[in-house]
Amino acid sequence: MIMGFAASQNAFAAALLHADRPVPDSITTARGGVDAARFAVYRNNVFVGLTKALAQRFPVTERLVGSEFFVAMARAFAQDHKPASPLIIEYGGDFPDFIVTFQPAKELAYLPDVARIEAAWTRAYHAADAVPLDLTVLGALAPEMLADVRLVPHPSAGLIQSEYPVGSIWSAHQQEMVTPVADWRAQAVLVVRPEMSVEVHIMPPQDAVFATSLFSAATLGEAAEAAFAAAPEFDFGAALTGLASLGAFSALQQDEGTVP
Repeated sequence: MIMGFAASQNAFAAALLHADRPVPDSITTARGGVDAARFAVYRNNVFVGLTKALAQRFPVTERLVGSEFFVAMARAFAQDHKPASPLIIEYGGDFPDFIVTFQPAKELAYLPDVARIEAAWTRAYHAADAVPLDLTVLGALAPEMLADVRLVPHPSAGLIQSEYPVGSIWSAHQQEMVTPVADWRAQAVLVVRPEMSVEVHIMPPQDAVFATSLFSAATLGEAAEAAFAAAPEFDFGAALTGLASLGAFSALQQDEGTVP
């Protein structure tokens, strides 16, 4: 039976990423025998390339676990995660979710969220450009309409909500000498590129629920209500101004449409 082109491709990819799979019949020597040695070299080169791509995208994650551990984790990920895009810069978007399931990393419970910051950093770097929302647009609205407005996140913006101080961990590892994180509390981290440079911001604790709600498409009224319930010291004006000044949003939505 002759295998179709798509099926042949899938079989080749499966054999390439799984050392226990047989070499495809189409990979032969000049004498017609199975060329296992040359295929093994190619397989190793592919794993090396994918591992390097992950190390470039997740340098803090690699630094936290060490190169040897990271290579083993990256190879385990690559085995079941083929690149979905010809752009290697996009590879590893679901690496943080994989880390959650990677048993040898279970003791480092904060590691997946650190990796989520790094994944968000890359997405922000390559995101579409957009002018951040000017708060004067909100100021022009009638007060009774403000509660029903939704804010549209900036194309580059990503919010990571963690039970661990992952923003502080990520920040500490931007330096040659790492300073231990003293305050081991939950953090919400905003990653955004409002202009040319990607910025990583640790949100004030009392603003975390507000920011998370807005990024989940809640109205300003709904987000403020949730924030006050979680933290009575929440300051609506300060939180909204702070997020907008960081470039977290690019437009607002009313019933009649989107306003830049």
